[in-house]
Amino acid sequence: MPKNSLKTTASAPIETLPEAPLGDRESLKILIIGSRRGVTGTIQTLHRLRFAEVREWSPLIPTATSGEVMSILSRYILAE
Repeated sequence: MPKNSLKTTASAPIETLPEAPLGDRESLKILIIGSRRGVTGTIQTLHRLRFAEVREWSPLIPTATSGEVMSILSRYILAE
């Protein structure tokens, strides 16, 4: 198991940014859905590619499908 693996607990709160005026920014949500191994592996790969820090992703969230989890990353970009 990777050193920086995500911890999954049903009661773990999902960190969110404080509501702030978006102004010229657009909110984006990036979602990964799959097996626990697939999701954590993809998050680790994206970290190695310097796309996002592991801590920026939500804790693993179970889906309605057995054995499937998801994780969400929120980002802001400049609106055009």
